[in-house]
Amino acid sequence: METFYAYALSSLKRNYIYVGITSDVRRRLNEHNSGKNKTTKPYRPFVLIFEKEFETRLEARNYEKKLKSGSGKEFLKSLVNT
Repeated sequence: METFYAYALSSLKRNYIYVGITSDVRRRLNEHNSGKNKTTKPYRPFVLIFEKEFETRLEARNYEKKLKSGSGKEFLKSLVNT
């Protein structure tokens, strides 16, 4: 059974955090850092700051939405600023 992850990346160059979902976090990090994602290409390089595993894509998607909310953004910023 495939597992899914909600994840967050922090740009090492700029004040930017990207949140997404995937079934393979390492592959996605490599794709973001190699410039394959148009949205994140200008913010490279990235470091993984958060990942959480889920049994379904829907659970991961719901958690992704939570991370993109005001409280979720504050939580992610606290991970970067520690």
